[in-house]
Amino acid sequence: MTVKIETEAGRTIARARTKGNGVVRELIRNRTLLLMFLPVATLLFLFNYLPLAGLVIAFKNFQFTEGIFGSDWASPILNNFDYLLSSETAYRAVRNTILLNALFIAVGLVFEVGLALMLNEIRNKYFKRVTQSLTFLPFFISWIVVGVFAYNLMNFESGAVNRIIQSLGFDPIDFYSEAGLWPFILTLALRWKVTGYGTIIYLAALTSVDNSYYEAASIDGASRWQQMRYISIPLLKPTIMILTLLAVGRIMNADFGMFYAMIGDAALLFPTTDVIDTFVYRSLRKSGDIGMASAAGFVQSIVAFVLVLGSNYIARKADRDSAIF
Repeated sequence: MTVKIETEAGRTIARARTKGNGVVRELIRNRTLLLMFLPVATLLFLFNYLPLAGLVIAFKNFQFTEGIFGSDWASPILNNFDYLLSSETAYRAVRNTILLNALFIAVGLVFEVGLALMLNEIRNKYFKRVTQSLTFLPFFISWIVVGVFAYNLMNFESGAVNRIIQSLGFDPIDFYSEAGLWPFILTLALRWKVTGYGTIIYLAALTSVDNSYYEAASIDGASRWQQMRYISIPLLKPTIMILTLLAVGRIMNADFGMFYAMIGDAALLFPTTDVIDTFVYRSLRKSGDIGMASAAGFVQSIVAFVLVLGSNYIARKADRDSAIF
C-alpha cells in the first residue's frame, strides 16, 4: 500500500512538472506575441483594474484634503446609497435609464441588422461603398452639434419642423415642453448618428458567409427575400446575440453626452429623459457629494454585472454557441 501511494504521488509530481514545463515552453514560444500584448495589458491594468480601488469612496465621507484612504468611513456604512435608493427623483432616473436603453437596444438591433442586410444585397460595389460611407459619417459628428441641429429643427418660434407644421394648417408644437415625445426623438437622433457605425460588425459577418449557400439557394429557386430569411439572418444570430448581451451589460449606463447635449437643464423634460448619469451630474454639481456619485456608479456596475450574467445564462440555454462565456 505504501509503495502504491508513493507511486501515485510520484506520478502527480511528474504531471505537475510536465504541465509547468509546458507552460514555460508556451511562454517562450509565444514571447513575441506576449511582448506585443504587454503595453495593452499595462494600459488595461492602469485604466480598468487599478481604479477599482476607488470604489471605496462609495462607503466614505470623502474629503479632498484627506484623500481616498484618509477620509472617514460613512456612518452608517451605506449612508451614500440612501439618497440614491430612497429619492423619488433617483427612482425616476433609474427607471428612465433602463427603459430608454431597452428602447435603444431594440430599435438599434432592427435598424443595424436591416441596414446590413440591405447593403449586403447591393451588387454595385461603388454605390455600396458610397452608401456605407454616408451612413457612417454622422458617427463623427459631436453630440453638441447634433443638439444644435435638433434645437434649430424643433424650436417653437422658428424651428423648421414647426414651420412645416404651420404651413400644413396645424398649430406648432412646443417640443421642449412635451416630455412624452422625447423618447422617440432621442431614439431617432441616436439611430441617425450611430446606425452606420453599428452596422459594420453585422456587415463584416455577412461578407464572411460562403457564397455557395446563396448559389445553392438560387438554384433551388429561392428569392432574395428567402435567402435573407433562411440564410443571412440565421447566420447572423450568434453575432446578434453577443452584441445584444454586450449592450445589456451597458443598460445602466446612459450616454451622458447625448442626453446633456439634447436635453441640457430643461426640467420639463426630466420625467422621461432624466437618467442616472445626468441625475448624478446635477447632484454632484449642486452638493459636491463625491461619495453619493461613487455610490451611483457602484450600483450601476453591480446591476450591469448581474444583467450580463442573467442574459448570458438565458443565451446559453437558447444557443450555447451564442453566449459570451
